[in-house]
Amino acid sequence: MSRFLSDRLSALKEYIPGEQPQDMKYIKLNTNESPYDPSPEVKKAITQKRAAKLQLYPEPDCTELSDALARYYNVDRNNILIGNGSDEILNFCFSAYFDNKSPVLFPDITYGFYKVFADLYGSDYTQIPLNDCFCIDPNDYIGKNKNIILANPNAPTGIALPVSDIETMAASNPDNIVIIDEAYVDFGGQSCAQLIKKYKNLIVVMTFSKSRSLAGARMGFAIADSELISDLNKIKYSTNPYNINSMSQQAALAAVNSCDYYEQNCKKIMVTRDNFCIGLEKLNFEYLPSCANFIFAKKTGIDGKTLYLELKKKGILTRHFDSPRIQDFLRITIGTQQQMDILLSALSEITEEIL
Repeated sequence: MSRFLSDRLSALKEYIPGEQPQDMKYIKLNTNESPYDPSPEVKKAITQKRAAKLQLYPEPDCTELSDALARYYNVDRNNILIGNGSDEILNFCFSAYFDNKSPVLFPDITYGFYKVFADLYGSDYTQIPLNDCFCIDPNDYIGKNKNIILANPNAPTGIALPVSDIETMAASNPDNIVIIDEAYVDFGGQSCAQLIKKYKNLIVVMTFSKSRSLAGARMGFAIADSELISDLNKIKYSTNPYNINSMSQQAALAAVNSCDYYEQNCKKIMVTRDNFCIGLEKLNFEYLPSCANFIFAKKTGIDGKTLYLELKKKGILTRHFDSPRIQDFLRITIGTQQQMDILLSALSEITEEIL
């Protein structure tokens, strides 16, 4: 850290992304990417449509993509905002709505960027503990007269709330912003996107990184009332109006237009997730019920860090968090069936060696 860094940032604890080691070939189950390639239409769009025009700035409004998403989610174009990954959308939201006069609530165990953004913008925030089952209790957010941000399904637990609970939160806090981060909704959760037609305080944030196999393209979007989208566009056009490169726009457009391919991949991932859970049960692992493309699991008698390190030695990456309540758990991305079978074999070997 240099002596020139602003005082307000000196104590900021930045977000730590999942590791991307290059020292050997790993089975990569630590960052919740899809194990499946982008669709053939996406690959074609990248190579044929935009690669020869990179000397030009991209279209800042992402009109074609916004229109396609509006049709897919049955909303108007002015209800859509495209971002450089859903993280940029979340950044815009914190910048626009949360400060020391507009407090925000979110769980104590959730996506780590919420706290980072809150600290970055000097937001007044309260972290509400998950209950003993690691679930969000809707009553903690109903009628609080405060802003709310929730991941649904939650991360790293994978547990989802029904749309009815989200609606109650939005309805009971009419003068506050409610943001629902639906990064993992396509793996068994329920989207509340249609609620934006009824609640002008609701913002639904989604990503192309998980179910649509475009983590490397950095594409996300928000669905909200047109006035909220106008707010977020003010932030976008005050920071980086050309935030989505031409090739990523075309890749995302092709992904939306090949939805059947991705829906089939989601189904395969959910079947693999169920099979993996059966395997965990045979090894006497505990796990939380997941509506995401990952499982949060632990083994009594082996601490989470030890298990993570032993798997890494065997060439398998998972995600370990050092927080006290969850330090015995690993978050395990669902890969292909073959990858999960290799993981189960490794877990069996490790448990036999340690216990």
